[in-house]
Amino acid sequence: MPVTSRPSQPSVRNVLAAGLLAACATFQSAPASAESRFFTVLAVEPRGGVTTDREPFPTQPLPGGGGYVTNPPNAQGRWEVSAYVWQPSQIVVNQGDEVTLEFVGINGAEHPTTITAFGQSFTLKRGHAHRVTFRADRAGMFGFVCGTHQPSMTGSLIVLPKP
Repeated sequence: MPVTSRPSQPSVRNVLAAGLLAACATFQSAPASAESRFFTVLAVEPRGGVTTDREPFPTQPLPGGGGYVTNPPNAQGRWEVSAYVWQPSQIVVNQGDEVTLEFVGINGAEHPTTITAFGQSFTLKRGHAHRVTFRADRAGMFGFVCGTHQPSMTGSLIVLPKP
């Protein structure tokens, strides 16, 4: 069967690829000078709950490690689930930037925290703020981790390479 040609129309994929390439070209033409960047990172515990007459209590446990908490049904049949997380959990900076992260303890008594790649280690407590500043001197993806609330309380510092 012969192949018939259709009028040339850009596919959605081609349009998206062109847009992505244009965005990358714009990013690459950005000034190469380092900036001072400041981010607030919150230690939070989102939670949700329901009564057993609406949803049964889960029979399979969540992964262990302290990051997830399930509370079985109380006398009224209400059960809850929560997870400890950093918010935001991803931060993007450029190589060479001076980065300041201000961690604020909202939920959880304490969070022994490390940013191994940049030599940072501290314990964040509820109601306190702890500020760290460092130079993002190498490109890559680097974790910031609470040692108590794994596997959920892990964030990523994404350092984009110099253009």
